[in-house]
Amino acid sequence: MTTAPKIRSREAAVRWRAAQPGPVVFTNGVFDLLHVGHVTLLEASRAQGAVLIVGVNADDSVRRLGKGTGRPLVPLAQRARVLAALASVDCVVPFEEATPLELIRALRPDVLVKGADYAPEAIVGASEVTAWGGRVVRVPLVEGQSTTDLIQRLRGGAE
Repeated sequence: MTTAPKIRSREAAVRWRAAQPGPVVFTNGVFDLLHVGHVTLLEASRAQGAVLIVGVNADDSVRRLGKGTGRPLVPLAQRARVLAALASVDCVVPFEEATPLELIRALRPDVLVKGADYAPEAIVGASEVTAWGGRVVRVPLVEGQSTTDLIQRLRGGAE
């Protein structure tokens, strides 16, 4: 079984989303080096509805975010493929913009999920999702689990 078909263009994802009968959940991120914090977020996101769509920043978008020198470490196609292989993920949609706002507007999810490190007013798309009757969920972070921390440990900068 291949999970690559879970990776969809924006247009294909909009068509796919329209065919989903249950609550559609959306989350997004870079997902550069997949770790337990990511898995926890994705599983918690999926638990909020019937299907989970994951928006993933394209490589140029990651560079514009200022995540650090040499980021992303893993190219978009590989990051998307790893995400698509996860049981909790039903659809992966790359986006080029600095934020997923246009993607959120196009997909109109019922639930928007972000990590609890985001203040409610800082969650991109929150006002749009609540305006069409959806809800926003913040998931607690897993202590000490971030890609930045992992990269620092790999480079010998922290124990």
